[in-house]
Amino acid sequence: MKAGPDGRVKLTLATRVTLARILGIPVFVLLMIYYAMSLRAGRPDEYLRVAALAAFLLIALTDALDGFLARRRGEVTALGAVLDPLADKSLLLSAVIVLTRPGLPALQPQLPVWFSVIVISRDAMLVAGFFLIRHFAGAVKVRPRRAGKLSTFLLIAAVTWALADGPAAPFRWLCALAAGVTLVAGLQYVVDGIRQLERAHAARRHPNA
Repeated sequence: MKAGPDGRVKLTLATRVTLARILGIPVFVLLMIYYAMSLRAGRPDEYLRVAALAAFLLIALTDALDGFLARRRGEVTALGAVLDPLADKSLLLSAVIVLTRPGLPALQPQLPVWFSVIVISRDAMLVAGFFLIRHFAGAVKVRPRRAGKLSTFLLIAAVTWALADGPAAPFRWLCALAAGVTLVAGLQYVVDGIRQLERAHAARRHPNA
């Protein structure tokens, strides 16, 4: 956000794009819910599946757009820094949940339960770690990791594969690879968090050091 001449806070173009991405997530979820309902009724509506795939890809691919706009226009803001990863996490977690339906065998391919447990647990741990570090250290410094970026790419690929009704055999390997990289990225963030807590603790013990 930026303050205008009249003192009012105005949303930057990049932040508007990010908000549009967030608002698009319920649309994707609703399309998948209605598709699941059509499967249960025995009359699968593949148009809904294709529409859900298009919505997911549009939201996922415009992730690079808001970052580009913010840098190009010199409008990098604290709000954008919070909303951008929130949009990514919300989209991926929503996709993981709606594509893990062991009670709906007609939905194929679908994400395995163990895969979803790994992804959701990793993100829940990161959120808990964020508030823990903020409480004890006062500020959270997120260090971008290659494993984290690769994990996001592989998760998007796995969701896209499932929505596109790709072959089952390669899909299992893709899920295994995505889950493995997700675990590695999660462990790296845990180590970074522990180090921040240790530095904060040391600073409190030796304030004049």
